[in-house]
Amino acid sequence: MKSVLIAAAVGLIVSILVTPLAIKAFRQHGFGQEIRDDGPESHLSKKGTPTMGGTVMVLATVLGYLVAHLFLIDQDGRGVSSTGLLLLFLMVGLGTVGFLDDYLKIRYRRSLGLNKTAKLVGQLVIGVTFAVLALVEDDGGTAVATTAISFVRDIEPLVLPTFLFIAVAYLFIAGFSNAVNLTDGLDGLAAGCSAMVFSSYVIISFWQFGHDCSSVLATDGCYTVRDPLDVTLVAAAAMGACLGFLWWNTSPARIFMGDTGSLALGGLMSGLAIVTRTELLLVVLGGLFVAVTLSVVIQVAFFRATRRRVFRMAPLHHHFELAGWTENTVIVRFWLVTGMAVAFGIGLFYADWLSFAGL
Repeated sequence: MKSVLIAAAVGLIVSILVTPLAIKAFRQHGFGQEIRDDGPESHLSKKGTPTMGGTVMVLATVLGYLVAHLFLIDQDGRGVSSTGLLLLFLMVGLGTVGFLDDYLKIRYRRSLGLNKTAKLVGQLVIGVTFAVLALVEDDGGTAVATTAISFVRDIEPLVLPTFLFIAVAYLFIAGFSNAVNLTDGLDGLAAGCSAMVFSSYVIISFWQFGHDCSSVLATDGCYTVRDPLDVTLVAAAAMGACLGFLWWNTSPARIFMGDTGSLALGGLMSGLAIVTRTELLLVVLGGLFVAVTLSVVIQVAFFRATRRRVFRMAPLHHHFELAGWTENTVIVRFWLVTGMAVAFGIGLFYADWLSFAGL
């Protein structure tokens, strides 16, 4: 437990202390955010705010995980695992794709960076690589992931062929990384919601660690997840990084995470869901991200079919802004929605354990 607290604390401290240094450095180099011309007029004042703050979040997460392991080794001899490194690979890889996107926006002074094809190719390479490596078995014959679709644990009848699992994993990773990217439109919205989702995975993965089927104390409700404690450390470090960044990103934001942060955070969420065998549960835990994404899909599809709009503006948070809600009102209410979704998701996870444990 001490190592989990250390991972969260280091992620928080690094993020909260390094972010102001990043703000100063980005301002000096002119790394300012470009704003959509068709967005709410109140956002035009944010033009020039330093972006690419996601670099700090990625750094804080990696350092939080590594520093925690210094204490974990002293505690019980556990070293860095392939599961933890694979999750960090997914986060850093997608963060790099986002960094290139942010850099092009700044370089050419436009609100759009990489074109859709280039971004999807980058996500494809990282996502497929993650999925393939996740199926590699260790010396004990256990892989980081399974080809079964899962909710709160694997659904045994829904076992996919390997190639189909890799395709589904890629779509899942690309979907959630883009979902967080779409949600990152208001000060502190994506960072606050992400922190709550990561906190849920701290609870879930640590519970799986305490009820590992390899333990002599395992019950009928045990889990066959590989390296659950290492997964907890990654989730705790990411949670701390989000909270530290939120200190500077809350309204009025002094820095934005940019695509560097949003793609990295969304990718890590999907990776955590895959390795903890809770893919469909993430749809509940990250329900706000799903709703924001659906608002864009519905808006585009309906407009193309009828030339009319369902929402005043998509993504969903801009609809409520144009309806008269203040930015802070939208943010806080969306945080509340995420908090309720996370509570409900954890409740489903615990109820499943009770049913399997016969309690």
